[in-house]
Amino acid sequence: MPEPMTPTFPPAFLWGAATSAYQIEGAVREDGRTPSIWDTFSHTPGRTAGGETGDVAVDHYHRYRDDVALMAELGLTAYRFSVSWSRVQPTGRGPAVQRGLDFYRRLVDELLEHGIKPALTLYHWDLPQELEDAGGWPERDTAFRFAEYARLVGEALGDRVEQWMTLNEPWCSAFLGYGSGVHAPGRTDPAASLRAAHHLNLGHGLAVSALRAAMPAQNRIAVSLNSSVVRPLSQDPADLAAVRRIDDLANGVFHGPMLHGAYPETLFEATRAVTDWSHVLDTDLRTINAPLDALGLNYYTPALVSAASGEVKGPRLDGHGGGEHSPWPCSEDILFHQTPGERTEMGWTIDPTGLYDLIMRYTREAPGLPLYVTENGAAYDDKPDPDGRVHDPERIAYLHGHLSEVRRAIADGADVRGYYLWSLMDNFEWAYGYGKRFGAVYVDYATLERTPKSSARWYGEAARSGALPPVPAV
Repeated sequence: MPEPMTPTFPPAFLWGAATSAYQIEGAVREDGRTPSIWDTFSHTPGRTAGGETGDVAVDHYHRYRDDVALMAELGLTAYRFSVSWSRVQPTGRGPAVQRGLDFYRRLVDELLEHGIKPALTLYHWDLPQELEDAGGWPERDTAFRFAEYARLVGEALGDRVEQWMTLNEPWCSAFLGYGSGVHAPGRTDPAASLRAAHHLNLGHGLAVSALRAAMPAQNRIAVSLNSSVVRPLSQDPADLAAVRRIDDLANGVFHGPMLHGAYPETLFEATRAVTDWSHVLDTDLRTINAPLDALGLNYYTPALVSAASGEVKGPRLDGHGGGEHSPWPCSEDILFHQTPGERTEMGWTIDPTGLYDLIMRYTREAPGLPLYVTENGAAYDDKPDPDGRVHDPERIAYLHGHLSEVRRAIADGADVRGYYLWSLMDNFEWAYGYGKRFGAVYVDYATLERTPKSSARWYGEAARSGALPPVPAV
């Protein structure tokens, strides 16, 4: 019998997994739920791979008890999920639909019964379609509608959920949804993307205040940012300037007002050709800068940029661009390069040091603010063997590398309190449909049968021991 491993993570460290409502729930027309922008987008021809939708997804809405039991069997201590806004408040206005809230009450009760801490994300990209029809996130009123929705959910679940996230990856909502159009609602308007970014910030700040008023004081409120690790192709001053501009658009546009109460002046200067920022009112920044209890960081791969010369334009190669339109306003003269190294099925380079760099940046950027890695994971072409088992040694190596960097950051003084693997199980991967598998649990999309992959067992062993098991030989 092998010797038990010596714990190398803090005893209270949370070992979690994450999902989002539209990617797993299905049941899109049940119990009063109405279409979100992702229902509309996925049903629009040409928007998703193979025309696939989240209508059924992996049917978590009906199978949540089995899914929670599986989490407990694997040894997870935390689960991050999102609430479907249009399931709770179908038009984005007015009273809550109790049948929608009841699903989340049942889910949370099931988690608590199994000793798993729930972490609730209010918004993971599924804006009610009626609010998009009224203008969506580029309209100021959407921020106030979001705060009202936050209050409804806080009142319903604040007595049993302690960890809350307002937004997940607002960069994607603003710049992929309204800039490049590769995400819902599929609009391609650079000025609208910058207005959307500000109103997502404003909605976040208003929601923090609404949650504080609606919930017990001990509850913890955070936001999950997909902050980019932006590196220069060279030390040429032009490349360093390109890094600054992309860093402003990827990071400063959100953490500036949220953490420091101000946008970077260099962001204003770089985007003057698109907007005069008159949509930012005098009191907005104070609202956005509402104190947080923690910060969530989502990380997959670093960005490598340089200045472009002449008429040369380059695509963003790490999965956050694509299509005819760029998500980056006023950055036509910047090139994105494929970083060297092994890649996942998404084409994203595997570089665990980027996660360390990101954690240490925010340790400096927001001293004293606890951090959580709220998403990190990889897509691989996983297939069952003849015995029905799913071996994914590449994902185990990926997790070992990234968790080792989390451990290194903690040793270097970072206050990282948990890690949420993306994702608990294979699911609808947005515009990629069902073609990219991020899950630690394999899902047979024909039968919806769940099979834990070898990475799920490895991760469960890490959760139980508080240490990283060795990477098995391939």
